[in-house]
Amino acid sequence: MLLAIDTATRLVSLALYDENGIVAEESWRSANNHSSETMPAIAEMLARQQATPEALTGVAIAKGPGSFTGLRIGMSIAKGLCLGLDIPLIAIPSLEITAYAAGDPGGPLYAVLEAGRGRICVARYVYAEGLPVLDGTTELWETDAWLPPTEEQVLVAGEVSAALADRLLDSPQAEQIALTSLAGSVRRAGYLAELAWERLQAGQTDDLDTTQPDYIQFARQST
Repeated sequence: MLLAIDTATRLVSLALYDENGIVAEESWRSANNHSSETMPAIAEMLARQQATPEALTGVAIAKGPGSFTGLRIGMSIAKGLCLGLDIPLIAIPSLEITAYAAGDPGGPLYAVLEAGRGRICVARYVYAEGLPVLDGTTELWETDAWLPPTEEQVLVAGEVSAALADRLLDSPQAEQIALTSLAGSVRRAGYLAELAWERLQAGQTDDLDTTQPDYIQFARQST
């Protein structure tokens, strides 16, 4: 059974996954209490399944971008479990999880993640063989400065605030922009677990010593 941990932003999400799919999943908006909330929630989730940590065969972690503190806490928990239980780690970019959850729109997809202090992280994805592939680099923008290129129809998914959604839909390019619903925009650990499960079965795991969170500290992008 695989444990998935996503503490990249204020929305914390956990999931258990096995060969039959999602076993358990929980998401909540934390008041920046990741360090005191995450491990008890993992223990409770395992207990509800009458399982112990020894039942885990791997741990998946959202490796960023995201909050410095949230990423550090999540990675520390994941590595600690993997080291103590001698099981593999699978680290997946946070925005790849968002893009995978949105599904293939048949064109470009922009995955968005809250970066704090009025900023967002944005990455463009395209689908190939049923999976999202990063097309370009991950960028850090001031929220009120970002608009997606709209030479063709695009889907914007992820942590899109009401203010950003209103600005996108009021922009001159609005007819070329589609948004996921608020419920559909939640970055759920179940999707992280599903991606990681396939990689685990294929033996595509990450090195415990060298894997680190992805922190994005770019200068403001020009429009």
